[in-house]
Amino acid sequence: MRVEVRLAGPSDLAALLALRHDVFVLGQDVPEELERDELDAAADHAVALLDGTVVGTGRLVDGRIDDDSRFVPGSEGTVGTIGRMAVADAARGTGIGRAVLDLLVARAVERGLPAVELHAQLHARGFYERAGFLPFGEIYLEAGIEHLGMRRALTG
Repeated sequence: MRVEVRLAGPSDLAALLALRHDVFVLGQDVPEELERDELDAAADHAVALLDGTVVGTGRLVDGRIDDDSRFVPGSEGTVGTIGRMAVADAARGTGIGRAVLDLLVARAVERGLPAVELHAQLHARGFYERAGFLPFGEIYLEAGIEHLGMRRALTG
């Protein structure tokens, strides 16, 4: 088993979007119009490949989660938001999700962002806490799924 985790290039886009579709639209009944958005075009995407096949993905976008746990787009150099974290069913529990998350956090550090935030599905709260994220705000519904805002400071 050979796993490669890296920032995605243009040739990876179709495969990472297909994985997200499988995980969110088919697996969790998230409406497709909510799963894909205009932020994909400017995002830093990460991919995990197992023997050349995309089995994990996530993205980093400029902006933050507000006090009502909603995404507020930002400009370059602001807090970043990690999202669209997806791992193929067969690859779950192998460390691929953590490797993708760690790469996106490292990318945020490279970009000089002071912190990263995310919308954690409630069942994944422990996963993000183990990676240094702390909850904030109240639990809320997004696409019919309970979420919680979480934040990790990157500097000072």
